[in-house]
Amino acid sequence: MTRVVAVHKTGGPEVMTLEDWPLASPGAGEVAIRQTAIGLNFIDTYQRSGLYPVTLPFVAGSEGAGVVTAVGEGVSGFEVGDRVAYQGQLGAYAEERLVSAEKLVPVPDGVDDRTAAAVMLKGLTAFYLLFKTWPVQRGETILWHAAAGGVGLIATQWAKALGATVIGTAGSDSKVQLAKAHGCDHVINYNQEDFAERVRELTGGRGVDVVYDGVGKSTFEKSLDCLRPRGLMVSFGNASGVVSIPDITLLMRKGSLYVTRPTTAHYFATREALLEGTTALFGAIESGAIQVEIGRSFPLGEAAAAHQALEARETTGSVVLLP
Repeated sequence: MTRVVAVHKTGGPEVMTLEDWPLASPGAGEVAIRQTAIGLNFIDTYQRSGLYPVTLPFVAGSEGAGVVTAVGEGVSGFEVGDRVAYQGQLGAYAEERLVSAEKLVPVPDGVDDRTAAAVMLKGLTAFYLLFKTWPVQRGETILWHAAAGGVGLIATQWAKALGATVIGTAGSDSKVQLAKAHGCDHVINYNQEDFAERVRELTGGRGVDVVYDGVGKSTFEKSLDCLRPRGLMVSFGNASGVVSIPDITLLMRKGSLYVTRPTTAHYFATREALLEGTTALFGAIESGAIQVEIGRSFPLGEAAAAHQALEARETTGSVVLLP
């Protein structure tokens, strides 16, 4: 048996319950791990609420880190005692679990377990956004919304290391200061300023090359006003609600703009892509280019409180659950 946080019906944080579930031996291609840290992400809240449908009942969460306790038939490259991490595998809110070996990656000595659990989804998201969706070049200017959030703090440091000018947004003075300390050249408090007007001022009227927006509905249209002609709007999250474009000619009128809605599943569909991303991510952490900010940690049994804090935007940086 293993302790898990289960969801039997969709709804608010209160629908999650701490339970004992059976734990099978690893099958072919599977690895059993004892988890030491679990990452918390907005996608967890979307699945819990029903925004992203998942077959009920399910164990919440999709990323974590731990130690291998057993390997199934046909598994190579992993042994009992290895430190490992993963993302994109539903069932993370658990003390122990089974994971597909194809989704596991080794954790280097220079990265601790909490950091590994905190950055697998968020760090790989930053990787594909900065290196694949729009390969950021030295001298370009980007806008990153929620710059003091988990993805934001990783991505803005990485973008700065790539030579970009980084403009961030945040919702409080304390978050503004945190974002400035993690790579942003300028940070706009969107509760005090019109961020589109301020971006135009900061760029001399030109606009930015690309906007990265995990906030969603509340920031989408104003973000289009921040872009230079033929710039790219990257909408990768829905923290404030799902974006819709009722009239696509809006993109023409605002500068022949491009819009994309990417997801990690398509960028890391192969093991080769996963290893490329994690090698770059862990390398950036070990080199000091990225310093991971873990703002809060919660015991596994307090997952509901962690969801409440995340949805209320009371957190900064990454949040982890501890089994």
